[in-house]
Amino acid sequence: MTILERFLHYVSFDTRSDESTGAHPSTPGQRCLAEALAGELRELGLHRVRITEYGHLVAELPPTPGCEQAPVLGLIAHLDTAGEASGANVRPQIIERYPGGVLALGRSGKTLDPAVFPVLNRLHGHTLVTTDGTTLLGADDKAGIAEIITAVAETVAAGVPHGALRLAFTPDEEIGEGARYFDVAGFGADCAYTVDGGAAGEIEFQNFHAAEATFAVRGRSVHPGTARGVLRNAIKIAGELQALFPPEEAPEHTDGFDGFYHPVRLTGGVGEAELVVLLRDHDRARFEARREFCRAAAETLNRRYGPATVSVAVRDQYANMEEVIRRHPELIEIAEQAIREAGLEPASPPIRGGTDGAMLSFRGLPCPNLGTGGYNFHGEYEFASVQEMAACVRILRGIIAAFGKPGRHGI
Repeated sequence: MTILERFLHYVSFDTRSDESTGAHPSTPGQRCLAEALAGELRELGLHRVRITEYGHLVAELPPTPGCEQAPVLGLIAHLDTAGEASGANVRPQIIERYPGGVLALGRSGKTLDPAVFPVLNRLHGHTLVTTDGTTLLGADDKAGIAEIITAVAETVAAGVPHGALRLAFTPDEEIGEGARYFDVAGFGADCAYTVDGGAAGEIEFQNFHAAEATFAVRGRSVHPGTARGVLRNAIKIAGELQALFPPEEAPEHTDGFDGFYHPVRLTGGVGEAELVVLLRDHDRARFEARREFCRAAAETLNRRYGPATVSVAVRDQYANMEEVIRRHPELIEIAEQAIREAGLEPASPPIRGGTDGAMLSFRGLPCPNLGTGGYNFHGEYEFASVQEMAACVRILRGIIAAFGKPGRHGI
């Protein structure tokens, strides 16, 4: 199978995750895809192909003779797609040799316009795979899955010497549970790469510190006819709380290494309300200051309306893996060399989010992230470049070969 054939097959599986189910994996489609991939991996000759009780598909490729002492390399991608758009009945459009200009997404009325998505301006002549405007595509992260499997298949077919490989395809990355139940020790890799990024040639290792602040607002509900001096409206207090956050420090006004506050949910009524705000920052000190800001905001309203009107609980989600990856510079050096050998120039943009690799890095498996050639994830405007996906395969093959060479045994 070509990289495009694999990709089109994988996106036909509806694997949208759902944090409300409490199941592992959270949706049955993820296990269906894992089972299909397991059969494919067995046909390619991988060993110990298995699906864990939590829905992780793992497999092993033994080292070629003479490479037994090489570090064990892991390659990881995730099975699920995001909940912001449907992943059912995906109908990809294939645009041969994109000529530039606006692309209609089926009959949906939506378009891919270079004026809105300027990355299209550098993809003239590429074969693009888009949605029909009614679903997401699934490049996040089925492009990564297709690239890993294609790279391993081509490495084996070419007889390239390599060390031991470990593959893992994880469920529920999009809801933050992909790495939580991952058996790092059982996986048995010394280091790994997630393949879950954007443009081909990117090597990412600087993600957000992330937390979720949940504000509980206690009001006082009485009949509005007798409310004077008594009623305390939790909805209005929650609105005042939101107004305390700096408006310029929001996702829609930030980029690069800027952090932000992002309100994502407001529920409740007059008597009580709940506001959930995401806290993000690349810098540890600024991240801790954001925590403190949340506590101070709650106290400001408590002074205004009385003790215990607003309480806040801050829950950590993940941390910036740069703190770990900086201790393993060889992982970046190997990837950068493979990217150059694939004909691209390496780039290391900050991740304005998180990956499974962030959590795994802090659990003892250093794990930077590689690009996939996919763009506009999590919605109907998602698309992928076939040429960039092919370049990602070349990059992975280069990394696999590098780990099998003498001199890499100190990783």
